[in-house]
Amino acid sequence: MNFKHWIKRSLAALGIPLLLGAVPASARAPQNAHPALWEVSDPDTKIYLFGTIHLLPDDLNWRSAKFDEAVANSQQLIVETIVDQQNLQALQQAKFQLGFAKGLKPIAERVPAADVAKLRAAIKKSGAPEQVFDQMKTWLAAITLLSLQFQEMGLQGSHGPEEILRQQFLSTKRPIGELETNLEQFSYFDRLPEKAQLQLLQGALEPSGNVGKEFNGMLASWSRGDVRQIASTFNRELSESKEIRETLLEARNAHWAKWIEQRLNQPGTIMVAVGAGHLAGKGSVLDTLQKNGYKVRRLQ
Repeated sequence: MNFKHWIKRSLAALGIPLLLGAVPASARAPQNAHPALWEVSDPDTKIYLFGTIHLLPDDLNWRSAKFDEAVANSQQLIVETIVDQQNLQALQQAKFQLGFAKGLKPIAERVPAADVAKLRAAIKKSGAPEQVFDQMKTWLAAITLLSLQFQEMGLQGSHGPEEILRQQFLSTKRPIGELETNLEQFSYFDRLPEKAQLQLLQGALEPSGNVGKEFNGMLASWSRGDVRQIASTFNRELSESKEIRETLLEARNAHWAKWIEQRLNQPGTIMVAVGAGHLAGKGSVLDTLQKNGYKVRRLQ
């Protein structure tokens, strides 16, 4: 699998909800899914851990009686970052604070000569002048053009678990927390070296024709609760970019595992919903917790 194709397919399971707003309308999965659900606990605390695909087809039934019981028992929901579609001011402020800078090399000079025509064609479709992209850091240009590619693919609105759960917890007046602010999530992109940012941008310029098929493969693995397959996919494809793996996956896994360990010092029951890629394989949040002596029990 080409790493550039992975960018479009797997970020939905890596945990970058700020980047993606919808899923290919052609995405298909079993009508009834059974994604993995875990529990880590001590005598007075229970934390449910649910790995998500941030964006799902609206006809996919991914909830089970066991999952609904866990939600009902949870006093609080924790997500990666809160994206309030009714109030995007904080999101936009974070984007402009980190994603624009003066004195940058023109965007067309940052890509190989062979990619300049594709870059300019993509920018033209965006409707924004190339001079605007010249002021963007490479990672923000990549995110902007990726979003346009998803729109071109024929997209429908988000039906991801986080938003559904967020609305459910809001309706019952239960608190919702986040592991990362919008600014913190963008900062992971901002700290990538230019080489890695360029990989993201080149991925945004690749044709989107095979994305539906590739996304379906990830969606099928998630629907089966096939954590080994998800881990295998990430290990194989992220090996092509050490910087992206370390920054977007490993560093965040370590931070979140530490947060969970600290949260176990407080009594109560909570639900933590994060991208499925963070709960699969060596170095994942679950693997880190187990190595640190915590018992993680799979519920489904």
